[in-house]
Amino acid sequence: MIGFYLKNLIAFFIQPFGLIITSFVLGLYFLYKKDKNVLAKVFLSLSFFLLFIFSYPPFANLLVLPLENLYSKYDEKKTIKYIHVLGGGFNADLSQPISSNLMESSMRRVVEGVILQKQIPNSKIIFTGYNGCKNIAGSVMSSKLAIALGVKETDMIISTKEKDTKEEAEFTKSILSDGENFILVTSASHIHRAMLLFKSVGLNPILAPTDFRRYIVKSYIRMPNVESLRISQIAMHEYIGILWVKLKS
Repeated sequence: MIGFYLKNLIAFFIQPFGLIITSFVLGLYFLYKKDKNVLAKVFLSLSFFLLFIFSYPPFANLLVLPLENLYSKYDEKKTIKYIHVLGGGFNADLSQPISSNLMESSMRRVVEGVILQKQIPNSKIIFTGYNGCKNIAGSVMSSKLAIALGVKETDMIISTKEKDTKEEAEFTKSILSDGENFILVTSASHIHRAMLLFKSVGLNPILAPTDFRRYIVKSYIRMPNVESLRISQIAMHEYIGILWVKLKS
């Protein structure tokens, strides 16, 4: 558990938002130190440059393109028993409708899983994801949306213990027979790292990416925006994750 939180803490400081905040704080620190005006200017300028470049739409698109271009959408006609939908972000405020509880990426994953489950006779959806500091697990929240979309409870397998993608892969391996095919649904930017982790435990999933963020650039004259900063954050998180997986292997 400590390693999980430590990994996320380190990742924060080497991702766009963490880099921007760190540079800005250092700039303010040196601004109030005697004879440190040069360093203050360097770090404050760096923070504004990082904010601009990571918020600039064509740059964010350039970051996410290599991740999302690796695999195309699911387009096979095989009889598959299991469809594993990976967990994502959510909030546990049950006073809100289920459509507001799941974050955008999580909702897209669930919807794609439901679509595939409806298309493939006798298939079951696997939902994984733990509760973190909340009073309900992400996998349970995902299953609530699936039920609202018409999936029967008997057509779902729900596990609430998995903290990351590696643990989700290990859970799926525990319920599959040797060599059994299954579909893996997750965000397009995350699909490559997920594939590496699932292969590391001896599984070879049929990939079904969703939640694509890339787009066709028609003009480079674009204003920075928050959504592009978010896309840059997602992309850098995945690059760091892929590097970590490869270093560990």
